[in-house]
Amino acid sequence: MKINICGVEIDQLCFNEVVEKIVEHVLVGKEPKYVVTPNAQHIVLLQNNARFREYYRQAFLVVPDGVSLLWAAKFLQSSLKGRVNGTDLFEKLCAIAAEKQLKIFLLGGRPGASVKAKEVLEKRHPNLQIVGTYCPPYGFESQPEELAIINSKIREAKPDILFVGLGSPKQEYWIYDNYKTLNVPISIGIGVSFELVSSMVKRAPLWMQKSGLEWFFRLLVEPQRLWKRYIIGNPLFVWLVLKQRIGVSKFE
Repeated sequence: MKINICGVEIDQLCFNEVVEKIVEHVLVGKEPKYVVTPNAQHIVLLQNNARFREYYRQAFLVVPDGVSLLWAAKFLQSSLKGRVNGTDLFEKLCAIAAEKQLKIFLLGGRPGASVKAKEVLEKRHPNLQIVGTYCPPYGFESQPEELAIINSKIREAKPDILFVGLGSPKQEYWIYDNYKTLNVPISIGIGVSFELVSSMVKRAPLWMQKSGLEWFFRLLVEPQRLWKRYIIGNPLFVWLVLKQRIGVSKFE
């Protein structure tokens, strides 16, 4: 079952159900697929972005990363089963990958972030097979040679799960353009997760995560990078949800 929030069809699955479906597909599926973890920023971005909407339409799973989506679902007189945070999903899938001997590739992040995340995760899970990390240079998306290098590294490594930390919507665009040719069973865009796992960026205390204030903590930590997303984007998201609730806008 799916819940429509401002035109985004979100799967009504809890965290463990999402993990189960991803692992099941990796183990038995042959067709490459990708998972989307929307937040309020994504909802705002796709309103006038046909490419982003198509990316969502073709996704294997669309799961709510932001607590704001849980609140929106309740306001729209529906419900979601809980938050599926991208960083938590990243860490949980790596733990399972270690148990089931699945191969992982980390693409993106700030310089050094994916390597540090690899070290942290391999120390935590000695059997984990992280078969590659790569941090492309700024502007790589317009450099054909660099794009070819990235694809070559991933195809050579043959991972079972590809985690992409390039920020939105860049990571989604790249996944959408490349997931079929890479032939990786599951690709997931996870934003700043490499930095959070490696402690390059501090994560909000657990009480703030549970109370829906993680966005505020991130704004305090990185105000110059995130002020537009939260100060401008969050009110826009609220306005979109309000219009859907009162029937001014019908999202399909």
